[in-house]
Parts: sequence; C-alpha cells; structure tokens
Amino acid sequence: MTTHTAMPNHKVHEGRNIKRFREMLGIKQDALAFDLNMSQQAVSLLEQKETIDTPLLQKISALLKIPVEAIQNFDEEQAVNIIANTFGDHANFFNYGTMHIHPIDKLIQLHEEKIALYERMLKEKDEMMARLEGLK
Repeated sequence: MTTHTAMPNHKVHEGRNIKRFREMLGIKQDALAFDLNMSQQAVSLLEQKETIDTPLLQKISALLKIPVEAIQNFDEEQAVNIIANTFGDHANFFNYGTMHIHPIDKLIQLHEEKIALYERMLKEKDEMMARLEGLK
C-alpha cells in the first residue's frame, strides 16, 4: 500500500485519522471493533498504525460512511489552516447575499441527531428490560 503525502516530508497517519473521524462521529472503539469483528484492543492498535491495508481501510470507511480518500488524505495542519482562513477575521460568509453553509455545521447537527437517537435507543432498551423483568 502506498502512503499518500499531504505535504513534502509529511506522512499522513491513517490510523490516527481513523481515530479522529471515529471520535468526530461519536463512535466508540468497542462499537467499531464489533462491526469489524475484532477486539477493542485490535482497533486501538490499528489506530496507532501509520498505514492500513487497503481492504481493511475500505471496510472501515464504509462503516464510518466516509470516503477512503478522506482517511488517506486528511492532514491536521491543512485542516487547521483551512479553518483559520475560513473563520478568521477576513472570512467572507456572504457572497452576493447568499449564505454559505459550512460542512462543520452540518457535521455538528448530524452528531446531535445521533446522540438523540442513541438516547432514545437506551430509553427503549431500559423499558424493554423492565418489561422482561416483570415477566419473571
């Protein structure tokens, strides 16, 4: 597998990028491990690897619902520069009266929706467990 470089003499750390995306999506290591049919410790070790085998990387990207290229090419320094330039003092959010919606806002909204769904699922699980206890 080839390593993609975002900057000269700067290698992208695919394992660390998997961890970043997983955390941004609010997915725990053990949940990803379950979906990958491996242990949580194996996922932890995977996130420490600089390069990931392509078939496994494709499987992880499918589970996280992000493109493989996002994992392979994400560079934290470039992202910080983009954010600084986008949200800095000279940021231009309006172009001829049209408001631009930034992807980070959508990501936050999706994350909040995922948390609400998870909380509803936990409540339903607790109710089901109570009903099952009542059957004993």
